[in-house]
Order: sequence, then structure tokens, then C-alpha cells
Amino acid sequence: MAFIKSPVKGNSPVKGNKQVDALVNEGIAARELLVIDDQGNNLGLIKIHQALYEARTRELDLVVVSPDSKPVVAKIMDYSKFRYDQQRKQREMKKNQHVVEVKEIRLSPVIDTHDLETKSKQAIKFLEKGDKVKISLRFKGRMIVHSDQGVKVMEGFIQSLGDAIVVESPVKMEGRQLFATVAPKPTK
Repeated sequence: MAFIKSPVKGNSPVKGNKQVDALVNEGIAARELLVIDDQGNNLGLIKIHQALYEARTRELDLVVVSPDSKPVVAKIMDYSKFRYDQQRKQREMKKNQHVVEVKEIRLSPVIDTHDLETKSKQAIKFLEKGDKVKISLRFKGRMIVHSDQGVKVMEGFIQSLGDAIVVESPVKMEGRQLFATVAPKPTK
């Protein structure tokens, strides 16, 4: 294990974490530290130079684990292995995380029943995957005169999706379009 020198300010070993700059080896500003060795034993309150010497003799790094406590708590560990483990945990958490997307289904006020059923099945697939569905209906030309027909189509479409949905935003008119947003019911 190589002894890692403290990074220069601004070159943080962990991207986006500016607080790490002063938390490794010579970058530690505290004069006295409560030190824990690599076996988990408490070495007590010792001066920074003595703590650095202990870390060097074990060919490990001195890392501050609790910078806000009085006295500052530091641990002797392999910093590169610790950083690798942290990054691996973050990747694992990101992999298990589901990003909710908003899918859009476009309708027409004169849509046929079969087309409506097909779009309904597609919306149900999106909802089963956990995505939200934005339903839009555009009026073209003089169709805007029969906006009540468009509202009926939208409400019928939402009814066809069943009880496994939550209407997040009800049917509303914006310009020449009707919009509604539905989401899957949260599972407990």
C-alpha cells in the first residue's frame, strides 16, 4: 500500500467533494486527533505528526472520519481501497435506482375505438414499468369547436386504463390541446 500524499487544494481525490481536500495525511489541519488504528483499536488522543508516523509504519493512510467532532477523529486505513469501496457502493445504489420517465400518448378527437384500445394497451405497458404517462389530444382546424368531444375521448381513455392508476393532473385545455397525466398507484 502506497502512502498517499494529501492532494493540493482543488484536486479532490473524490470528484465533486471539496471537503475531502484536507482530510487525508498531510492535509489534516488539526493538531491533535483521536486515532483509531486499522484493527479498530483506539490509540487515544495523539499529535498529528505521531499519528502520521503510525500510519507510515503500517504503510497505510491517516484519514479523518469525523471532522466536526471535538477532538477530530481519524482512522488509519488504506485510503485507495476505502475510496474504491465507496465508489462501488454508489454504483450499486445507482444501478438499483429506477428513474421515472414520462411517456406521451397522443390522441385525436375522432380516434377509432380499435386505435383507442391499442393506445390504451401501450399506456398500460408504460404504467406497469413504473413510468408516468402524459396523454395529449390536439385539435386540428375547426375541430376545436367540438372540444367537448375531445374531453369525452380523454376521460374514456383514462377510464380504460383501469383502477391501477392515479390521475396526477386532470384533463385541462392549453391552447389547442388537452392534457392529462397519470401515474401508477404507489405500491406499499
